[in-house]
Amino acid sequence: MIQSMTGFGKATLQLPTKKITVEVKSLNSKGLDLNVRMPSLYREMELGLRTQIATALERGKVDFSIFIENTAEQTSTKVNVPIVKAYIAQLREVYADADETELMKMAVRMPDTMKVEREEIDENEWAQIKNVIDESLNNILSFRKDEGESLEKEFQLRIGNIRQFMNDALALDPERVQNIKDRLQTAIDELKVNVDENRFEQELIYYLEKLDITEEKVRLTNHLDYFLETIKGTEANGRKLGFITQEMGREINTMGSKSNHAQMQKLVVMMKDELEKIKEQVLNVL
Repeated sequence: MIQSMTGFGKATLQLPTKKITVEVKSLNSKGLDLNVRMPSLYREMELGLRTQIATALERGKVDFSIFIENTAEQTSTKVNVPIVKAYIAQLREVYADADETELMKMAVRMPDTMKVEREEIDENEWAQIKNVIDESLNNILSFRKDEGESLEKEFQLRIGNIRQFMNDALALDPERVQNIKDRLQTAIDELKVNVDENRFEQELIYYLEKLDITEEKVRLTNHLDYFLETIKGTEANGRKLGFITQEMGREINTMGSKSNHAQMQKLVVMMKDELEKIKEQVLNVL
């Protein structure tokens, strides 16, 4: 079962003094392009977290974020009272008649009047946050699987269309061959020369063999079958699907160059259009 690289996962945790929200978003990318945003308090956990995300998501342009919303009245930012008093005393020497309120306003704007008490990671709290991280990753993986199911249905439709257009083109092959024979015979008749019938037949066979698309039909059919087989696999296979579409494109292009028949060439163009739609969606496959 294929998975998409596009996904979104979110989970929240309500603690006594704060609300933790974890969000994971991903888009398609050739490799893993991981961006992690988290409060400085948890930075020492970032390396292990990156490894966990990379193992779970494998590929994609991934944005991972941890948000903290304080829900308690207390805060880690405190007024540095001795510093503020010292500033007020100095300002009073400069502005002896200044109002106390005005001195206070000026003082709190000075450097170092606010201090942040450094928090330490609570192991029990981090254990709960890890559970929320696991939940968010499980949510994005579930999202990716759902998107993968939609992609699989799209691929099956497009592959079926290519197969139908190919069969329609092959149904026109007898008409194409007869047209070639008629054109060659008409050209010889217009030259009004005697032609060795055996030699004419040999040359005609050689010419028709060069325009024969049977091998392309066989190879394209194999590629179509292999593509459907691959999307049913259990491993990440976006790159493999990309290689298969390249091979499909080669066979379709060869059919187009050999067809030499207006209606067949229209069908080849329709096959190319379906293949381009497949290529666009393959870029989203993990």
